[in-house]
Amino acid sequence: MFLRVADELPAMQRAWAELEGVVGLRERRFYGVFDERAQEYLVCAGIRPGDPPGRFGLEVGEVAGGDYLRLEGEPPGVYSGIGPGFRELHALARADPKRPDVEFYRRRTEVELLMPVITRSSDIG
Repeated sequence: MFLRVADELPAMQRAWAELEGVVGLRERRFYGVFDERAQEYLVCAGIRPGDPPGRFGLEVGEVAGGDYLRLEGEPPGVYSGIGPGFRELHALARADPKRPDVEFYRRRTEVELLMPVITRSSDIG
């Protein structure tokens, strides 16, 4: 489940605070999904068994499956390192333009950056 916001840091920060306030932090998985084509950022929380049918009034969707190139970040620069980390990943391999970059928040101090990669020649195009 997610909130959709513009690709602007203040909007992202407000959305994270709002989402965490609505769904709580306990036993949740959190993701940030950047859709470059739409220039929007999705602030996401995994759905747990027992969540209300209306999912807190949030949109619901799935992160695209497939192969991802991964980079992990730790304090102190975990949040400020997200942009540079994705630039590093994009310099290493060709990203799949049909799928968004994903941030997986393992905990507040540890983030995995996931860049979708093309693994078969049939995926190119």
